[in-house]
Amino acid sequence: MSIHPTAIIDRKTKVDPSCKIGPYCVIGADVEIGADCHLVSHVAIEGPTKIGVDNAFFPFTSIGMAPQDISYAGEPTCLEIGNHNKIREFATINRGTVKGGGLTKIGDHNLIMAYTHIAHDCQIGNHIIMANAATLGGHVTVGDWANVGALCPIHHFVRIGAYSIIGGGTTITKDVLPFSKTSAERGTSAYGLNAIGLERRGFSKERIKKLHHAYRVLLASKLNTTQALEKLKSEGDLGVDVATLIEFIEASERGVVK
Repeated sequence: MSIHPTAIIDRKTKVDPSCKIGPYCVIGADVEIGADCHLVSHVAIEGPTKIGVDNAFFPFTSIGMAPQDISYAGEPTCLEIGNHNKIREFATINRGTVKGGGLTKIGDHNLIMAYTHIAHDCQIGNHIIMANAATLGGHVTVGDWANVGALCPIHHFVRIGAYSIIGGGTTITKDVLPFSKTSAERGTSAYGLNAIGLERRGFSKERIKKLHHAYRVLLASKLNTTQALEKLKSEGDLGVDVATLIEFIEASERGVVK
């Protein structure tokens, strides 16, 4: 195992022998780190935290610290991080709270860029990009392949739909539609389908065509949301993507960005 002599590691920590622990890292008790992880330097990790394989933590990241919630009273809540994630400089990821289920969870293949914050009880999927200084309040859910722009504050309990993209500096207080482009350029609004992103992810022209139609009904018609959903469901042959979009809207508790 490659551990720099300045690193401090609690005896109750489990670190796979293939890991590299750089200078001045501090790892507390009840932390488990899987194979081939690299802590570059000055990384602080507290437990209970479980980390998968092939994750990279860059200098001054703060991982698994107590949640920033006034109701937290020292309970042994958890953080779980999957595999193949890159967590860049000064990023902070907090453990969960009892009232929120006790778990903050990060999936696989995510890029968490510098100065981002992932608060307590957030659930982050796979292949997500969080650009510099993006901030998730507690209990936020982020779907697979979503892209959260730089300097975006995301309100507590908001859901970010899969395959969506949020422009930099956009304040999000409602759920962000799957497959959408959302920006604060003229007030926070959805501006249609993230077609380029879907093409890059291998969506067929037919799938994208159906989603384009659904977004025209939702955003460009004179129908309210309920009417738009009824129209889409009455048309039949929705396809799995449009069905996912409808289910997302119908499950929303905060409302959706339109």
